[in-house]
Amino acid sequence: MNIQRFQQDTVIHAIALIMGVPFLSLEAWESAAAAIGSNMFEGYQPTRRGIEIIRNYTTGKISFNTFIRAAKHKAYRKKR
Repeated sequence: MNIQRFQQDTVIHAIALIMGVPFLSLEAWESAAAAIGSNMFEGYQPTRRGIEIIRNYTTGKISFNTFIRAAKHKAYRKKR
């Protein structure tokens, strides 16, 4: 896990990253890491965009239907 720390107004914040994608809580990072890890056993090759989609779903920023739509359209793949 890559954690970057910075100080802002005397409050220390930690940001957990997966492939450069920030997660603002350890709980969100753990949830995404578990989802990514289990899918890698099935051949998923993570990309930055894919991790953003997983993060957005696990943190409630996108709905399950939007998550599935992204998967069906392979929005997580690297752009060529």
